[in-house]
Amino acid sequence: MTTRALSAAQAGLVACETCKLLLRPVHPDHLGHCPRCGAELEVRRAHSIQYTWALIVAAAICYIPANMLPVMITNTFASSEADTIIGGVVFLFTSGSWPLALIVLVASVMVPLGKLLALGYLLISVQRGMPGGCRERTRLYRMVEFIGRWSMLDVFVDTFTVALVQLQPLMSVVPGPGVLFFAAVVVLTMLAAEAFDPRLIWDSATNLESQNA
Repeated sequence: MTTRALSAAQAGLVACETCKLLLRPVHPDHLGHCPRCGAELEVRRAHSIQYTWALIVAAAICYIPANMLPVMITNTFASSEADTIIGGVVFLFTSGSWPLALIVLVASVMVPLGKLLALGYLLISVQRGMPGGCRERTRLYRMVEFIGRWSMLDVFVDTFTVALVQLQPLMSVVPGPGVLFFAAVVVLTMLAAEAFDPRLIWDSATNLESQNA
């Protein structure tokens, strides 16, 4: 005979989202605040799935112009040239700087897209109540949350270039409209990762076990 693991919610416990203190609230309907850090206690984040979906859709919409519009415009005495993210990757690769081209490609193109796909997969798995793989999906969420801070690499590169290359009237570099959309994608995906409640992953598995019991 196997015993089914009891979740914290089923045991009447709640964890503080700020300091991770596990405690038993005084009243189940009025959780109050954490006695250690003072943060408001929540059994689950309200409307987590709806907020996360809204942020993901907004980020996906901004992802298209972020890659289509120029992120940097170089003005010289004779001409003006606009570069997109992909155009910059191609230029770096053809000029021999393939390691830097690979870094920009991964950080500016693949990472934002991977975060959108990963969060979408987590939401679908929670809504459909997918059994098993809870540990793997939790690790996936932690990975998405961790790499979010490195997605601003392209924006940082553009900012430094604009600040350094200002030789007017001979040459100047200004940020393009694509930078705004790219920054919006990064911020929206970070907010989506924060809005998603990973405890929902284990709730779906617990509900399925309760139905089969």
